[in-house]
Amino acid sequence: MPRNVVVVLLDSLNRHMIGAYGGTEFDTPNLDRFARRSMKFDRHYTGSLPCMPARHDILCGSWDFLWRPWGSIELWEDPITRHLQRAGVTTMLVSDHPHLFETGGENYHTDFTAWEYVRGHEDDPWRTAPDPSWIGAPAVPANESWVARHYDTSRTWFKSDDDFPGARTMTQAAHWIEHQAPSDHRFMLFVDEFDPHEPFDVPEPWMSMYDPEWEGPKVIWPPYLADAVASGRLDERTARHIRANYGAKLSFIDHQFGRLLDAIDRRGLRDDTAVIVCTDHGHYLGEKDVFGKPGVPVYEPLGHIPLMVAWPGVAAGTNSALTTTVDVFATLCDIFDVTVEHRTHGHSLVPLIGGTAASIREHVLTGVWGRTVQIVHDEFKYVRAPRNDNRPLSMWSNRWSTMPIHARPDIRLPKPDQRATLDYMPGSSVPVIRQPFGPGDAVPFWAQTNTGVARDLLFDVVDDPGEDRDLSNTDLSGRMEEILRTVLRQIEAPDDQFARLGL
Repeated sequence: MPRNVVVVLLDSLNRHMIGAYGGTEFDTPNLDRFARRSMKFDRHYTGSLPCMPARHDILCGSWDFLWRPWGSIELWEDPITRHLQRAGVTTMLVSDHPHLFETGGENYHTDFTAWEYVRGHEDDPWRTAPDPSWIGAPAVPANESWVARHYDTSRTWFKSDDDFPGARTMTQAAHWIEHQAPSDHRFMLFVDEFDPHEPFDVPEPWMSMYDPEWEGPKVIWPPYLADAVASGRLDERTARHIRANYGAKLSFIDHQFGRLLDAIDRRGLRDDTAVIVCTDHGHYLGEKDVFGKPGVPVYEPLGHIPLMVAWPGVAAGTNSALTTTVDVFATLCDIFDVTVEHRTHGHSLVPLIGGTAASIREHVLTGVWGRTVQIVHDEFKYVRAPRNDNRPLSMWSNRWSTMPIHARPDIRLPKPDQRATLDYMPGSSVPVIRQPFGPGDAVPFWAQTNTGVARDLLFDVVDDPGEDRDLSNTDLSGRMEEILRTVLRQIEAPDDQFARLGL
């Protein structure tokens, strides 16, 4: 078993754009270099979506999208870091992910032994005014967001390539590995890097690497749209440009990731340290004419994600077993020999890596709270759409927070009211506030954006990875419906989930 672990989470990392997974559109030499010494998981899928729910999967080990939309670590659970702290393992977080340090994500970092927050990414409220001496800075002219964004101010303070958040994060992580990682006891380094998440902003020559003909300010803020080009809301030329800018950021953070790989090699850690490269989800860049993460089903570009694990003493290869984000948590528990008390949903990857098992799970649940609920089973993906105006629906939380919408302070999380009751999460005796939402009620943000199809879908994602042939009108649909119903019962999903899904 490895002595130490390094986890590198690159946000919004598109599997199909990495060279090691067959991507040819953009350059990813360091991810490809890492893949050449790793076990590459070929059927790894999202669980809870989007950003903070996925981190809950990884750090707490349980799906939460059936109970709440987005939130902090709750009273009935402990993160992996708390258990490692008790076991004497040094844990370090290096991150530029702003959601970790705001309402709805504010306590994921607190049980790390230490943490470094690199400021200035996306909506991080880092500066109140532009840098008055912004002359010769590397940031290129770019479109500002249609709403006020902190990043439009922050980017004026980046004086060199190395000032961009992704570069600083990888530099800090590499420095910790070389100068602070303990040699006398075990450690886990968790690098939560927000790139290549938008804004798709990098210095030249990276910025024009894949679209040198573009004239005028760069479009660094992608829209969140379904039927983007077909509806006329996005023209084809701008769509290609946005995709190219994602590629520029992907190649930029790939370059910075190389610094961390070099530091691991210089420190001589290959023989005793596992390195896990993962993501929370992908990002639509025109596939099915979708951009961003709007309220559409979790199609393959968003939900079929990369996972690569470099494991001491294990040769590189490809594993086609079905896996998901909560399995990373279970693997960390296995490596460090810790046992958790709260109900979890993951299975350790160790048997797959060691070759003692051909599979560790039969299915993956994935989705966004208040939207479709999906299951991947065998070669099929079944998308179950809400019925009855997406009601009833309830949110379970004792911290009662969700993602703040900085640009729209008028959009607030509805507070619990007289309809709220105390209930219990599966496997827990800690009372939890359960707030129901009925017809006409305002709901948390992510359920408000349920703009996708209002019907069931079924795809053979092995033979039809483009999800072009909907099989929901075949006899197979009934079988998948029953499998989904059974799985939801097994994990003791809330009863209103069965009602709103017509199950």
